[in-house]
Amino acid sequence: MNHDATTAAVPVDSTVPTPSQGASALPARALGPLRVPAIGFGAMVLSPGMYGEVDEPRGVRALRAAIDAGSTLIDTSDGYGQDGHNERLVGRAIAGRREDVVVATKFGFRMLPGAEPHRFSVGFTFGELAVNADPRYVRAYAEQSLRELGTDYIDLYYPHFPDPRIPIEETVGAVADLVDAGLVRSIGLSNATAEHLRAAHAVHPIAAVQTEWSMWRPIDPELLRAGRELGVGFVAWSPLGGGFLTGSVTRIDDGDFRRNAPRFSDENLAVNNDRFAPIRSTAHELGLTPGQLALAWLLAQDPAVVPIPGSRTPAHILENVDAARTPLHPDTLGRLTTVLAGISAAGATLL
Repeated sequence: MNHDATTAAVPVDSTVPTPSQGASALPARALGPLRVPAIGFGAMVLSPGMYGEVDEPRGVRALRAAIDAGSTLIDTSDGYGQDGHNERLVGRAIAGRREDVVVATKFGFRMLPGAEPHRFSVGFTFGELAVNADPRYVRAYAEQSLRELGTDYIDLYYPHFPDPRIPIEETVGAVADLVDAGLVRSIGLSNATAEHLRAAHAVHPIAAVQTEWSMWRPIDPELLRAGRELGVGFVAWSPLGGGFLTGSVTRIDDGDFRRNAPRFSDENLAVNNDRFAPIRSTAHELGLTPGQLALAWLLAQDPAVVPIPGSRTPAHILENVDAARTPLHPDTLGRLTTVLAGISAAGATLL
C-alpha cells in the first residue's frame, strides 16, 4: 500500500502474537491490566436480526478468521441474538483456543426469571431498551454467559447499559465480587457517562469503557477526559459508523436494524455519502480503503482506544486488521481534522 506514514501516530511499544502462521503480530494496547490487539472484533454482526440474516457456519468462519488475523479481543453480549445466540457462537469459535483470545461480554439484557425489566429510552434506532443490573442477578448472569461461552472465566465483563434504577456503584460492586471469585478478570462499563465512570472506578478499577466513537460520532469530551485521568481504556463500538464509513453502503435492506436509524434513511444516506466523499477521496490518495482510513484515524485519536469493527467476510476482516499497521502522518491527521470539522452528518446516529 502507498502509505504516507513517516512517523507513527499510533503509539505502541509491544505486539500481540498472531496465532496464524506467517502473519505478523498486531500492535498491542492496554485496557487497564489487559493487553489486547489494537483492533478487536465486534461479534454482534454475526447474529441474525442485526445486519440481516447470517448462518451459523459463516459466523464461526468469520470469528476464526479474526482470531487467525490476530484480532483476538472478541466482544459479545448476552443480548446479541436470541437467547444467548452470539455468546454460543463465540464459544464454538474459540473452543480449543481459549488461551489465544481475550473474551469480553456484557450483561443485563437477557433477563433471568424474576428479573423485572427496567425500561429506558435510547432514541430512534432501538427506541426503548430494558435492562436489569440488580446486584442480586449479576452472578447468575455471569454463570449463564460462562455456560454459553464454554469457558470458566471472562476476561472483560461489562454491564451493557447503566440500569436507570440501580446505582452503577452497586452493579460494579457485584461484578467486583466475581473478580474476587476468579470468574472475571477485569471490569468494564458500556454506554456510560463520565459520571458513571468516576463513580464506578471509586468502587473497583475499571479497565475500559465501551462507547460509540467514529469519524461520524465523536466521543463525549467529558467521558474522554475522565478516562484519561483515571487511566481507563476505550473500546470503540461502531468505529465504522455502522458500516457507513466503509464507503459501500448505498441502501439498507429489510431485517437490518439500521433501517430504524434516521442517518440511514434513503434520503439521509444519499446526503451523507455526498458529504463524506472527501474522506473517501483521501483514502484513495493514500492507497487505503475508506474503512481502513476511518480505523487508522480512530487509533490516532488516543493511545488507549481499541476499535472493535465486525464483519462476516474474512477478506474485510483482514482489511480492517491491517489498519492497525497503518499509522498516519501528522499532516494527514491535520487535514482530516479540518475536513471532519466541516462535515455535519444528516440524521441521528444508532442510539
